[in-house]
Amino acid sequence: MRKWLGYSLQRKLSLIMLVTTLIPLLFLGTFAFTTSSRITGEKAQQDGLDTLAQMDAKFQFILKDVENMSLFLIGQREIQAYMSKPDDNFETQSRILGLMTNLMYSKNYVSSITIYPPSGSPMSTSTIYSTEIDKQLDIRKVTDKIWTGLYHIENYMGDRQVFSFVRPLRNYNNYQTLGWLSISLDEQILSRIWSEPQLAQGHGKVALLNQKLEIISSTDKSWLTRSAETIFPGLKDGIAGSLSGEWTYGSDKEQQNILYVREPQLGWTIIGSIPAETYSAQNRYILQLTGIAIVISVVTNAILTLFVIQRVTNPLRGLTRLLSKVNPSEPLPQYPVYTGDEIGRLTQSYNLLGTHIEALKTQLIHNESRKKEADMRALQAQINPHFLYNTLSSIHWIALMTEENRIAEMVGALSDFLRFSLNKGKEYCTVAQELAHIRNYVQVQSIRFPDEFKAEFTVDARLSDTYMLKLVLQPLVENAMIHGIQKKEAPGTISIFAEQKGNMMGFRVMDDGAGMTEKRLQEVNDSLNAETGSYAADASYGLRNVHERLRLHYGSDCGLVIESRLNAGTCVSFSIPMLEDTDENPNR
Repeated sequence: MRKWLGYSLQRKLSLIMLVTTLIPLLFLGTFAFTTSSRITGEKAQQDGLDTLAQMDAKFQFILKDVENMSLFLIGQREIQAYMSKPDDNFETQSRILGLMTNLMYSKNYVSSITIYPPSGSPMSTSTIYSTEIDKQLDIRKVTDKIWTGLYHIENYMGDRQVFSFVRPLRNYNNYQTLGWLSISLDEQILSRIWSEPQLAQGHGKVALLNQKLEIISSTDKSWLTRSAETIFPGLKDGIAGSLSGEWTYGSDKEQQNILYVREPQLGWTIIGSIPAETYSAQNRYILQLTGIAIVISVVTNAILTLFVIQRVTNPLRGLTRLLSKVNPSEPLPQYPVYTGDEIGRLTQSYNLLGTHIEALKTQLIHNESRKKEADMRALQAQINPHFLYNTLSSIHWIALMTEENRIAEMVGALSDFLRFSLNKGKEYCTVAQELAHIRNYVQVQSIRFPDEFKAEFTVDARLSDTYMLKLVLQPLVENAMIHGIQKKEAPGTISIFAEQKGNMMGFRVMDDGAGMTEKRLQEVNDSLNAETGSYAADASYGLRNVHERLRLHYGSDCGLVIESRLNAGTCVSFSIPMLEDTDENPNR
């Protein structure tokens, strides 16, 4: 089996596509139901919690509104005066009742507002025939604001279920209790909050629990006044410890998902009950869609696999046959391109590779030829007969013996200059050695041309032991002197700069000589990049030689940069990589 597959890419691709497509699809079919159940449950839970949060926001607004209403009534001067000295003044009672009635009718969820004096009959906005508030608390023993549980009253609208906010009505001067204020909320009106927006598209039930887990309000009226623990055993422990969340009650078809949000002001809780069957109906729909998609994918994959494999392997087989016939000594043969897809671009890349290899071979031969030619020109430019160096050494000692100091100084500098130029044919030296070579050159020229120029050196000390290509600065200094300073009537200055720029070193040779016109500067720059064999005369020759050597040894980005202005001077600069050591270390 392995051998049968090993000889054919088409068979391998067929097996790979079968494994990588069919197996994941089958796995997806078995995994889809559990995944969709989890995602649907999480989404429904979050939507349910968001719905309960909206309900809680409305309920908190009502609670705040009721408390503000009670503070408003307590703060009324007329109510304070009446409660301080209760009397049977009908006009005063009418004004107070009118105020409370207006407040009650402005809030449709308020069933009644009642003021209880320490003794006597209460004053209420509604005629209440009977009430069970006494079963909730003894209102005249209330010392702080409090909410009651749900209880029955009977008024002109019949039997109603309400719960009340009760607080002492105190004198705002001496804080003495003058009576009690009760604001009752109609459960039937309040329960509309739990119906809009609907929980789980109307499949869920919502209830409001007080701190004792007694159901104060609900969309299911059969739950009212009952303890939530009797309906959902274990609810107290299930929702303890967080302000919102989800708790699962029951199992199988009776399973209920209980969502809850705790009201922070009173510690009351809004719960929502959603049957698990609601989620299952959505899951079955998703499962059906997944099954249909898998079947279509399997059929489509079987049809496309043969087409794609043939499309991929046919050009590759042709390219393989072509490569098997390649002769290393000849250019790579070109392969025709029929498509623009990846296979076509691969074939184009193969064709470009062959062209590029030929170009590189040609360029390599050309670069080697140029390098040898440049090195030969540099060698020819040096005054390097050994007998001349030995003769100069003899002249130096004779001058010292006859006390001809200037002659000895000039010959000594020239001798050092020639010694460095010879340097046993090595191409690299340290920056310090290159600069010493320039100083020897400057010393010789200063004796030849006294008081005509001066040289200034600004060198980064960190570069002293760093290696560089030798004999590249001296031609630049010579060019600055001959074509810049000597063409100037007054004495001039040549400045040599060497500085470190990250992992590069930068060199500049500047003069304040005659400078060049823009036309002449363009001619010099053009001569630097002229084809091999077309050399420029005079000034450009030395610059071109240095420019060619820098590019051949350091790369095409490391050539000379020339800037000049007429009667202002010229600046020649270049940057090369830092070398701590070379294969031509002169110390070895």
